[in-house]
This record gives sequence, structure tokens and C-alpha cells, in this order.
Amino acid sequence: MMARLASLTFLPLSALVLCVLVPWGAPTLQAAPVCTPQDTAVAAPVEAGVHARVEAALRRQFEKQELVGLAAAIVEGDTITEFYFGFEDREQGVDVTSKTMFRWASISKPLVAVRALQLVRADSLGLDADVITIVPEFPEKKWPITSRQLLGHLGGVVHYTNGIVLRTKRDYDVEHPYADAVVALDRFNRSPLVAEPGTKYAYSTHGYMLLGAVVQKAGGDPLWLQVEKNVAKPLGMATLQPDYQWVEIDHRAVGYRRAKGDVRTSTDTDVSWKLAGGGFISNVNDLARFGRGLCTETLLPRATLDVMWTSQATREGKKTGYGMGFDVSRPGGKLTIGHSGAQEKTRTYLRVRPDEGRAVVVMTNSEYGNTGAIATAMFAAMD
Repeated sequence: MMARLASLTFLPLSALVLCVLVPWGAPTLQAAPVCTPQDTAVAAPVEAGVHARVEAALRRQFEKQELVGLAAAIVEGDTITEFYFGFEDREQGVDVTSKTMFRWASISKPLVAVRALQLVRADSLGLDADVITIVPEFPEKKWPITSRQLLGHLGGVVHYTNGIVLRTKRDYDVEHPYADAVVALDRFNRSPLVAEPGTKYAYSTHGYMLLGAVVQKAGGDPLWLQVEKNVAKPLGMATLQPDYQWVEIDHRAVGYRRAKGDVRTSTDTDVSWKLAGGGFISNVNDLARFGRGLCTETLLPRATLDVMWTSQATREGKKTGYGMGFDVSRPGGKLTIGHSGAQEKTRTYLRVRPDEGRAVVVMTNSEYGNTGAIATAMFAAMD
């Protein structure tokens, strides 16, 4: 299907760099038409108006929040339109472009959730089985934990500061042991549970690390290879990969944080140990492709997606607002699913209205960025 054209507003390279329209099924960004300041495009008035309003909303947020770099995209049916502002690397004067790689942070969790449900459909994973029957390397706890509970943050697994985090310390015979999702459990596997599974919503990156180990064992291949084969490739995601610090990744965005009133470079904190919970990286196009894929049945049939997008509840029946890997809400009666991400070097947001075939994605290298506000402003401009 050919991309629809939209009118584009072109600004200085240090602000909005360009907009890109990507047709469904294009294998790489280079296969899509790219508009440059020298090009012209003719569009239907409605489309032109939408894109102009989104660009204006993004510019206001970029300036108001004093962000260093920002990449965002809107999905309208088959079409992805991208917007770029600011710097990938301020000190070197490198602009944010289609090549800029941002950390996904916790939006990594929906990736793994999708793969888990694929395994459930293949009868390779039981949602209600005790996870230690699949990952016996994980120490037995006071109560059994299921994959269904881990998917909804109901497993009682400790996060970062809501309980005691106890590691297993041992010597490894490989240079990067935590690239293995099962070995990475050593980072927290001796920790006591913070609640009896099923009784309390307790958001947990460590819980998703355990889920990642379950997926790895149930699927029979390393976690990353499963995500690449079964999620990234079917959606044409060409840049998604683990953010391994020992791998040279071109155009990896420099992170920025506020300190004593100044905006300074952040740390290159290693996130290889928490791939399932927050360890992926890509350009904005791949995040948009993921959002677009969730509007189709490319990854999972709609019946399974509906299960994923149904809020789970505690044993007492209290709705959590979180399904299996996704925040779930219905503002104005419109099914809206998504996830945010926050860690060193990045803030991200994915918001999808699957029944409308629309989505917005936001990625910034400014740790103080409010990506939720940006996503809200983008959808408001689209409505």
C-alpha cells in the first residue's frame, strides 16, 4: 500500500528536522518516501491540518519542557508520520533524525508480553502454571507465582525500592552473563516477595525479568532472538535490539538530566541485565511500527489481544488498570492501551487506540521530559 502524503512544515535542523511517511510493509525506512525541505507534497486538507496541528503541539511541548532531543510519530491506519526536534548529542551538535536510537525503557515489557501470549497460543506456556516448573533456577518462594500474575504485576516480586533486594553473588565464566535472561535472575532472586501473589498490584521490573526467563525457557531460544523473530521481523522493525553497552550502536542518543538548575549529560548505565523489563533500544520508527502492529492481528488474533487488554484484578476483585503488559483505560469510551518508560538517558511513551487504528509514540533523551503530556497533546491535535 502506498503511503498517503501530508503537507509538511519544515523548520531549522536544530528544531523539527523532517517528517517521514512510511507505508505498511516497507522493510526499511529507506524504502519509504522521505520529505526534505527541498521537496513539496500535496495532501488532502484534513490530513494536512492534522499533521500541522501535531507538529505545532510537539513544538509547544518541546519548548515548554526545554527538552534536548525529541522524536515522535503518529500512526493513522497504515501510515506513520515522524517528527524530529533537537539534538541526539548536544555537545557534538548531532541532530535527532530517523537514525537516532532511544532506549525503550519499560515499553520493553509489552514486547515480552506479546511474545508470552504467542507461546500461550502455541500451547508452549501455561498462564497459570507455577513459574518454577518452567524456570527451576528461580528459588522457591513462600507462595507460587504464575505467568498471568507476572504479566499484570500481581506476582508480589520486589521492584527497586518497595522491599529488600537480595542478589546471588557468584563467579561467571562468560564476560556478559546477564545477557542470558535466566542468569540475570541472580540480580534479585533471593529477594522475599513483597506480597502474596494475586493480592496486591505491585509494579515490578524484576517481575518482568522473571517473565523474560519464563519466555526464554518456554520458547527454547534466547529471549532477544524470540522477540526479534516473532515480534520485530513480522512488523518490519529494522533497528530494535538489546541496548548492550559493550556493543557499538550508531546514533545511540546521549542522555540528559537536570542537576542544580543545569541540563547535564547523564550516565551510560548498563541495562543489559533487565532486557525484559527495560533493556531494548531502537529508532522512533520501530516503536511506531510496534504501535501500528497492535492495531492489526499480525502478532496475535484480536481475541487474544482483548484478553491482554482487559484489566486484571486482585483476589478481592479490585481492578488494577493494567492487563497483560499494557495499561488499559477507556477515556470517552475509547479503548486505549499503552505504556510509559523511564530510566537513565530516556523517557518514552506508547499510546494506542486499536479500534481506530491510531497510535502516538514519543521518545526523548531528556530524563525530565513528561512524555505522557506530549502523547496527550498529540492525540488532542489528531482528534
